[in-house]
Amino acid sequence: MEIRVLRYFLAIAREENMTRAAERLHISQPSLSKEIRKLEDELGHELFIRTNKSMRLNEKGMLLRKRAEDIIGMVDKTTEEFSQLDNIIGGEIRIGCAESHLIKYLARSIKSFKEQYPNFVFHIFSGDTEPVAERLDRGLLDLAVIVEPPNLSKYNYLTIPESDKWGVVMRRDSPLAEKSEITFEDLYGLPLFCSEQSIRVDFPRWCGDNMDKLNFAGTVNLAYNGSVFVKEGLGYLLSFEHLIGTGEESGLCFRPITPVLETSMYIIWKKYQVFSPIAELFVRSLKNEFG
Repeated sequence: MEIRVLRYFLAIAREENMTRAAERLHISQPSLSKEIRKLEDELGHELFIRTNKSMRLNEKGMLLRKRAEDIIGMVDKTTEEFSQLDNIIGGEIRIGCAESHLIKYLARSIKSFKEQYPNFVFHIFSGDTEPVAERLDRGLLDLAVIVEPPNLSKYNYLTIPESDKWGVVMRRDSPLAEKSEITFEDLYGLPLFCSEQSIRVDFPRWCGDNMDKLNFAGTVNLAYNGSVFVKEGLGYLLSFEHLIGTGEESGLCFRPITPVLETSMYIIWKKYQVFSPIAELFVRSLKNEFG
């Protein structure tokens, strides 16, 4: 299975059309068709549902697409790293980030680093701890910034200053908006939503054995999307402070919960990780700042 053919396969998967994919790849349509048939013969399975006008992935094709994207991502990342070996004036680094206003510390570090290495380029992947850590483990990310205590057997880490405080995002016309703080009893029976990670990790710390008394009507992994649901009257969003704009025009407000619930933030990377030169320099600068 050749990397070149996997790129061909992904182009067809994205275009859903052999002719458009061939044009994009700058090869002839018959040549492309022949390469894909050879790939299917090699794997022993057809990968597409073919019609006169389109080529859509079947179940086997969707499995290969996920694998191919990981393989191509790793190949491209490795190529980038080798291209940077003799060029320390710049380079690329990939960072996974949880949602938090504390990302400001990372942004400040990047800004300072770019002053010294102006050709430095960063790529940010956002998500909860689980998908971010998974990409880090697969080598698709150099670093991750997470809001869950790191697994010390797998990762080195730095702790970001400050911590995130939890509260409730609600409509300004909600009766709870009149309160300055929200208690567990205030939330009893109300439709709540937050991330699956928070339900699993954070809120058991806050309400202990009473967790089953909270009504989690849904989950969201992006606070902004959750705020839209709040505006539309679907319920109350449990979120970090400062993530959602709650100005007068927003129609929303934030109220902290009591007792106070806080979450720390960590920069992590795999133990014994071999970094590209620019990533090595960036980690060193982070250690000087947060170590």
